[in-house]
Amino acid sequence: MRQLYMKQKVFSLSGKFTVKDKEQQDVYYVEGSFLQIPKTFTIMDPTRKDIALITKKVFSLLPKFFVEVDGREVLTIKKEFTFFKAKYTIDAEGVEVRGNWWDMNFEVLQHGKVVGSVSKQWLTWGDTYEVKVLDEEMEHLLIALVVAIDCVKADEAATAAAT
Repeated sequence: MRQLYMKQKVFSLSGKFTVKDKEQQDVYYVEGSFLQIPKTFTIMDPTRKDIALITKKVFSLLPKFFVEVDGREVLTIKKEFTFFKAKYTIDAEGVEVRGNWWDMNFEVLQHGKVVGSVSKQWLTWGDTYEVKVLDEEMEHLLIALVVAIDCVKADEAATAAAT
């Protein structure tokens, strides 16, 4: 099992942050586009090779985010039409998210088998998420999923603040 930690920089306008391992070594780099349409987040390995891309669909009645990992689209996060509380769904072939993903406390399953889990760390400056990787082959997808969910939450917060 590998443990990774994602801590966003609280006041970063461009959305740059890193994913670290237990020894506090940078394992992944995440960079958001700044004043660019469509809004994207690129996830890179230590050699700065792109491993994942999160893109917000521009012209859509309701927000929709596409997640590509290693060059293929693997999941979509979309907002459902509701009158009261915001509701989002995650669509991914063969992948299931079980638990409270909005509060960053969930397990990720592939074909019924747990491949990783995510939990929000409390009493930290800014949002810090612990990602436990149980299946190495799913590591890129797990990191992309956490970044995508965080991106959706930030987008929802920005929309709520604007109204």
